[in-house]
Amino acid sequence: MSKDTKKNETKNSEKIKEKTKVSKSEKKEAKAQAKLEKANKKLEKAKTSGNEKEYAKIKFVATIIAIILVLGLIAYVTNTIIKKQNFYVQNPIATIEVENFGTIKVELYPEYAPETVANFIALANNGFYDGLTFHRTIPDFMIQGGDPNGDGTGNATLKDLGQDSDEEYTITGEFIANGDNNNTLKHERGVISMARSDYSYYSTSLATEGYNSASCQFFITTEDSTDSLDGLYAAFGKVTEGMDVVDAIANVEVETREEQTDSSSELTQDRPVDPPVITSIRVETYGINYGMPETREPFDINSWYMSQMYGY
Repeated sequence: MSKDTKKNETKNSEKIKEKTKVSKSEKKEAKAQAKLEKANKKLEKAKTSGNEKEYAKIKFVATIIAIILVLGLIAYVTNTIIKKQNFYVQNPIATIEVENFGTIKVELYPEYAPETVANFIALANNGFYDGLTFHRTIPDFMIQGGDPNGDGTGNATLKDLGQDSDEEYTITGEFIANGDNNNTLKHERGVISMARSDYSYYSTSLATEGYNSASCQFFITTEDSTDSLDGLYAAFGKVTEGMDVVDAIANVEVETREEQTDSSSELTQDRPVDPPVITSIRVETYGINYGMPETREPFDINSWYMSQMYGY
C-alpha cells in the first residue's frame, strides 16, 4: 500500500469518526428535546388539573432536562471554537538534494506569493529541476540555480508544467515594485526568491517586462540583502535546514569574479568551475493542491531591440 493511499484512508477514517460523533450528539440532543416537550405537556396537564404535587414534580423534571440541553449546547459551541483555534495548515516543504553537498529543506510561503509557490511546486514535482545545476554562486550574497541552459539564460516550458506545449513561459512577479503589496517578505539570510531579467538596462520603459520575466530560476540568499532585493524580487520561502550546504555551494571555485565587458565571456562571471548538481527537488504539500500558476508569454528582448535599431 502506498503512503498516499494510507493517508487517504486515514483521512476518510477520521471523517467517518467525526460524522459519527456529530450523529450521536444530534441523536442525544433530539432525545433530550423530545423528553422536554413530553414533560412540558405533562406539566400543562397537571397545571390545568389542579394537582399541585404532580405539577411540582413534572416542573422539576422539565427544569433538569432544560439545564441538560443548555449545558450540551454550551459544550458543543466550546468544542467547535477550540477545534477552529487548533486548525493549522502545514506550509509546503521543499527538499533540495545536491550531489556531493547534502540536503536543503525550504518552507514555502503561499500566503505571500501563491503564484510563485504554485509554479515552483509544479516544476519540482514534475522533475524539472532534476539534474540541473547551481550555475551562479557569490559568497556572502547568494546561490542561483534551476536554469535548463545552465548559464542564466533559460526558461521553463509549458510542457514542464504538464501541458502539451513546448512554448516557454514566465509568471507575474509577486512583489511590491510590480504592484503586489501582499508580499512583504524580507530577503534575509536563507530566503529563497525568483531570479528574473532586468530589461531597464535597455530602456526604463521596459521595467515591467523585467518584473514579469521569472520562470524557473531561483536563488537563495546567504546574507541579509534587504536593501537591494526587497520589493524587487519575489521571495517565497526560507531555508529551515541545510544552510551549511548553501554556504558550501556559495564558496565553490568559480571561473572568475571579475566583471566582464566582453559579451562573449560575460557568462563566466561567478560561474562555478564544477557547478553543483541538483539531484532532485520535491515538495511535500501535505495533501493540499496549490494548482497551476497563471503563465505569461515571455518578452522578446531581441525583437524589441531590432525594432528600436532598424524599425522592424
